[in-house]
Amino acid sequence: MHKNIFIMKPKVDFCFKELMTDEEVRCGFIAAILNLPPERIRKTMLLPTHLRKEYAEDKLGILDVRVLLEDGVQIDIEMQVLAFTYWTERSLFYLSKMYTGQIKTGDSYNVLKKCIHIGILDFNLFESREFYSRFHLWEDSRRELYSDKMEIHILELAKLNQYDYPKTTLLNWAQFFNAETRKELEMFAKSDDYVQKAYDKLVNISADEQKRLEYEEREKALRDRSILIISGREQGLEQGRAEGRMEGLKLARDILRLHKSGVAPDKIADECGISVEQVKGLLE
Repeated sequence: MHKNIFIMKPKVDFCFKELMTDEEVRCGFIAAILNLPPERIRKTMLLPTHLRKEYAEDKLGILDVRVLLEDGVQIDIEMQVLAFTYWTERSLFYLSKMYTGQIKTGDSYNVLKKCIHIGILDFNLFESREFYSRFHLWEDSRRELYSDKMEIHILELAKLNQYDYPKTTLLNWAQFFNAETRKELEMFAKSDDYVQKAYDKLVNISADEQKRLEYEEREKALRDRSILIISGREQGLEQGRAEGRMEGLKLARDILRLHKSGVAPDKIADECGISVEQVKGLLE
């Protein structure tokens, strides 16, 4: 009966942030990422998402969701729907900013707590089949841990429709975030109490008229940006093809001019930076 009732998509960042305002939802998802029983995460707290700037010219860091655990560990959770060319650089910048932002003038280095970046991406970042990757600072040959103070977790949602994976709590969360319909969302919610709480929260915020307007505005902005990126890519390809045609015509004219001047094909090849076979083929 309710199949046509509006419901938000969790991977739209506005919706994702709203879901993460619920402490039980945060706890369930973080426990799945860190491979811990949810009861081990006794308390979480949302932190301001603007990272502290040391100097006026510093680049400001703005995070999606920033969480403080009871033991002082900080977690940055980012949802990224559109492909981002410099995602690795961006995530390292935010992680480093979060880590160094803990220390103030006169503090000892022992105040620094672990900082974790979690990137939930709707595009493929790596060529491997795995949808989940976890990174630490290791020695290359011995695999000896340098420090556990910085950690990166990546979920690649785009791979979920490409490959089959063993059922895990983390996979269930990833499939929930990636779901497009109410039916899919309900299906994934049934298999985990914390995902069910996320679904219940999703139903509530989807019924809020003001939040729905904000969500639709954000979804429209993402759609418009995607169209701009695609249009720019197509324009760039067409411009590249046009420039290529011009370069080809110029090269052909140069080869013909040298040939008419009596220059041997091997000399033409050297001067134009192409093979003798290409020169002969163009002349023919």
